[in-house]
Amino acid sequence: MYEAVVDTPLGIARIRGSENGITEIRVSDDPSLKRTIPDELRTVCTQLQEYFEGSRKIFEVPLQPGGTPFQKKVWEALLEIPYGKRISYMDLAKKLGDPKAIRAVAGANAKNPVWILIPCHRVVGTDGSLTGYAGGLHRKKWLLNHESPSGQTILFS
Repeated sequence: MYEAVVDTPLGIARIRGSENGITEIRVSDDPSLKRTIPDELRTVCTQLQEYFEGSRKIFEVPLQPGGTPFQKKVWEALLEIPYGKRISYMDLAKKLGDPKAIRAVAGANAKNPVWILIPCHRVVGTDGSLTGYAGGLHRKKWLLNHESPSGQTILFS
């Protein structure tokens, strides 16, 4: 298992993975983390940089997040939400076949171990409001505004 630590506009990203895929990306505000990029994680680091620069909308790295079968099902559904689009927790639960599972879907969304690559930030409240984000609502707001179509005004202030 390898670990990269890189700066992003939203904090310091800690990226873990192997040749088989990325297992975890977390964001931190800990300035003491030593910045490092092992060769095995260089591609994902480059793609994250391109995302933040605005030149990448789709990630092309293998993912291997650990979780329950239900969590993995939710995370697979998150991968289908296109860049710049949003979906509500209710719509996501319906898409997965059980609108009554909205809390379970929200719980799985919150446990997403792969920040940005599995775009849990694209899930909002039924009324379009920002709700819950493990990385902090200020980061969720930034990501949604970053992905908003060019020329559009800020979605969340």
